[in-house]
Amino acid sequence: MKVLKTAKEVREHYRVSVLRNPGFVPTMGALHEGHLSLVGRATGSCRMTAVSIFVNPTQFNDPDDLLKYPRTLDADLQMLSGVLRENDFVFVPSVEEIYPEPDTRRFDFGDLERVMEGAHRPGHFNGVAQVVSRLFDIIRPSCAFFGQKDFQQLTIIRELARREYPKTEIIACPIVRESDGLAMSSRNRRLLGHHRERAGEIYRTLVAASAMLADFEIPEIREFVTDRINMIPDFRLEYFEIVEQDTLKPVRARIGMSPEKKYYGCIALRAGDVRLIDNMEFGLQ
Repeated sequence: MKVLKTAKEVREHYRVSVLRNPGFVPTMGALHEGHLSLVGRATGSCRMTAVSIFVNPTQFNDPDDLLKYPRTLDADLQMLSGVLRENDFVFVPSVEEIYPEPDTRRFDFGDLERVMEGAHRPGHFNGVAQVVSRLFDIIRPSCAFFGQKDFQQLTIIRELARREYPKTEIIACPIVRESDGLAMSSRNRRLLGHHRERAGEIYRTLVAASAMLADFEIPEIREFVTDRINMIPDFRLEYFEIVEQDTLKPVRARIGMSPEKKYYGCIALRAGDVRLIDNMEFGLQ
């Protein structure tokens, strides 16, 4: 694999290798098996794969969260060297390379960005759209692979691609979980030991809430999730919503759900100082 740092180096790599329009896996580093599953999907279906490692400052509404975000570039490159091929590459740009001048663009995704993460992290999805569009402009991928864990982000990126990158296919990949069900995340390594021991309860709560859908109304399910998460020491629920897959419109009553549509239970919480998110399909029985 090659390690490239500038858009110019990417263009030169395409010229030398002849191959273009790779499968693309954008990451912020601190890689884990979930990331590797995305890379595996890309290498399995694309003649060339590109992986980016870039901690994007414009999507952090909390400066302290940006400062604490884990950065493990050497370990990440070592991990990728075992799965990427000779013509594949890792793009590791500087902030100045991605943003040679302040990015003042404003994206409007309507109701897609006003619920859940958008409501709790103002400006987050504008920053996501800024960096993804910059990376797409540099990498020019034929397809891009995103994990289902960032469910709302995936929906918004699909909308961004529909508007501005119609030739780039957005491919969703399943959540990869730890043995206790905790969704793999770069943030997990920041969990204190006693928080990590209890974090599997997030997945078990989603499973239990999904099973309740056959017999309980939405407010009762939300109350159950709230009580179950908040009773874990040092855990605090930020939100739990059951939303329709494409519109992200929150469901308020079972009567509003259609068997022709898909719905997901989405959760965000804090375990101590670490913010975690997860989701699961909630099917009508």
